[in-house]
Amino acid sequence: MTETAHISPENQEQNKRDEQTNHNIPHNRNYDPDADEELDDEESEDSDENGLYEHHKVVADPGQKPLRVDKFLANRLDNASRSRVQAAAEAGNILVNGQPVKSNYKVKPGDVVVVVMDYPRRELKIIAENIPLNIVYEDDQLIVINKPAGLVVHPGHGNYTGTLVNALAYHFKDLPLFNSNDPRPGLVHRIDKNTSGLLVVAKTELAKNKLALQFFEKTTKRRYVALVWGDLDNDEGTIIGHIGRSPKNRQVFTVFPDGGSGKHAVTHYKVIERLGYVNLVECHLETGRTHQIRVHMKYIGHPLFNDDVYGGDQILRGTTFSKYKQFVANCFEILPRQALHAQMLGFEHPTTGEQMVFESELPEDMKAALEKWRGYLANRSSLEQ
Repeated sequence: MTETAHISPENQEQNKRDEQTNHNIPHNRNYDPDADEELDDEESEDSDENGLYEHHKVVADPGQKPLRVDKFLANRLDNASRSRVQAAAEAGNILVNGQPVKSNYKVKPGDVVVVVMDYPRRELKIIAENIPLNIVYEDDQLIVINKPAGLVVHPGHGNYTGTLVNALAYHFKDLPLFNSNDPRPGLVHRIDKNTSGLLVVAKTELAKNKLALQFFEKTTKRRYVALVWGDLDNDEGTIIGHIGRSPKNRQVFTVFPDGGSGKHAVTHYKVIERLGYVNLVECHLETGRTHQIRVHMKYIGHPLFNDDVYGGDQILRGTTFSKYKQFVANCFEILPRQALHAQMLGFEHPTTGEQMVFESELPEDMKAALEKWRGYLANRSSLEQ
């Protein structure tokens, strides 16, 4: 039976000290906190505010006269041209009272209009670079890539070259979607620079809109594998806790147990292998928040192995013997990044409707670290003397 994870008093106190006192609310008078833009942000180079697509919910006024929904949204939303709205409608991304509608639908009083659409293009010169891609699958609508650790997904914040987007610009230089200065063409989700694993990228506007809606509606399937510090009490569990930026350090994220700040986040985990002072776990995301798995595992007292942002790059379990310290240092050298891999990705094909599922083997650095820990268990007595 899956249980909600319990937090030790020490971890509760630490997380309480990290709580944020202010929660930023967009200026839009129609803002709905449950309709804020959704990101696959476990997996994010940057913040929730710089998403890959935006989500709006607008309720028509009681005196609303019949008006085409594309005109209605273009009038109500900032930077929402009719062409952007019409592209969203074509992809089935405009819902009125829960049902998809076309651009010519006439909005009536009390209608609840929800739209998911791509952010406007930003002026940033994208340099096409011949960077090798590990392509798992490709057709005329999308491509699935097995991203190596160390590769930034898109330009920004000092990473203007050498990113996955630069590689895609070269690989798809003849496609209209990638023949622009949009710094995030085709992207519908992301994974961190130092997280490895599967990523789907759209090759057409239609595919991008339809895939974005799936990520927003949480109908995609995602499984991650992580090596965490400590021996978890339960074989499986669920971590529930709002995630937002830390008030003390805006570059990292934290859990707000009372739900007063941040965004609702749910992570399900299952122990795959117990290796003494570390556990190999499988994580399923019910929501997608920035650094979600990394933040949630730290919250329950089990940071990811060698996660230098959330404290996993220190010896958090084990002994003080010099042999053990050297053993852990060797593991850090073998796996010089957080031990997290996006192993499985599933979604509905945007044009055929086929359910597609892809899996990726653990990368060599994680395999090598796991073998070291298995060897440690076999020779534990000699290493702890």
